[in-house]
Amino acid sequence: MELSKDKIIELQQNRDPYLMIDHVTDYEPGKYAKGYKDLNDDWFFKVHWPSDPNMPGMLQVEALVQMSSMAIVTIEGNSGKILYLVNADKLQFKKKIIPGDRLELNTNILSFKRGIATCIGEGLVNNELACKANFTLILPDYIKQFSK
Repeated sequence: MELSKDKIIELQQNRDPYLMIDHVTDYEPGKYAKGYKDLNDDWFFKVHWPSDPNMPGMLQVEALVQMSSMAIVTIEGNSGKILYLVNADKLQFKKKIIPGDRLELNTNILSFKRGIATCIGEGLVNNELACKANFTLILPDYIKQFSK
C-alpha cells in the first residue's frame, strides 16, 4: 500500500517546510512504514552549512519519526492525531546527506501499547546506511484513556 504526499498531509499534522517525508511506498498499520524524502533546495541546506550543505542529524531523526508515525496514524481511529517524540537513543549518522539525495526511510514499530510506541528506523542513501535510531513516540489521546 502506498500513500501520496496529499494523503500523508491528511493523516498527520506536520506541514512544509517541516514535513520530512514525501511518499510512503509501503506500510502496515501498527507494524511498519517505508518511504522516502527527496532532498533538493530544502530550507536547511541554506543554513547548515552554506559552504558544505548537508541535512542536520536531528532532521534525519525527525524524518524517521515522521515515517514511523505513518504506521500509527493509519490505525483505524488515529488519522490526524498528534504523536510526540519522547526519547531517542542509539543515534548513528554514517553518511552525509546532501542536496540531490533521496533519503529512503525504513521504520518498524517494535511495540505499541497503551499509546506508547517503541520504534526503530534507518535511512539509506544509494543503498548505504546514512542514519539509524531507536525512539519512543506517544499518542496522548490513548494515554488519556488509561489515566482516568
